[in-house]
Amino acid sequence: MTDYIDSQGFRANVGIVLMRDSGEVLLGGRSDGRGWQFPQGGVQRNERPEVALYRELHEEVGLGSADVELVASTTRWLRYRLPSHYVRRRARPLCIGQKQRWFMLRMLRDDSHLRFDTTDRPEFSEWRWVDYWSPVREVVYFKREVYALALEELGRLAFSAGPPPRPDWWDEEWLRSRSGTSRARRGRSAEVRRESIGDGGGGQ
Repeated sequence: MTDYIDSQGFRANVGIVLMRDSGEVLLGGRSDGRGWQFPQGGVQRNERPEVALYRELHEEVGLGSADVELVASTTRWLRYRLPSHYVRRRARPLCIGQKQRWFMLRMLRDDSHLRFDTTDRPEFSEWRWVDYWSPVREVVYFKREVYALALEELGRLAFSAGPPPRPDWWDEEWLRSRSGTSRARRGRSAEVRRESIGDGGGGQ
């Protein structure tokens, strides 16, 4: 089966925020050396996002549905365009970005249950627990705004008092500009948009 790419060129994807009781979240170091990110993966054609969630959870961090508790999920797809130098122009169907449905899971097991070798090509070569907002600063620049939107929405649903306070380093202008690298400063930024869950996704 192949990942679903909609008629506008956006690849359907699930993002996973794995949290432990202390409120810290799991961040993985990519095996290809391209930085840190949350577990995530494509939604296959005719696959519901909720099914893709648990498939990707097992493939990327070795956990099953019995190892976690579903705490919250975003109500809409969060969609962004890739910077032009990441678009594979000769690929068909052409993928110009991703549309992501995000899920927050509470880990019910200890760290010994985490595994990163369940596939022939592991996504992560290292991992660590970080404070709630750190992933916004550490992820690749064109995903920062999506991470901020996802954590804000999930935090409102998961915590009675709302998400944790934003850190001192948070800067709205920096976040909107998505200009953490010289490439972004040259205008290769990502476009972030919201899209309803019913519009596109696996199964269409």
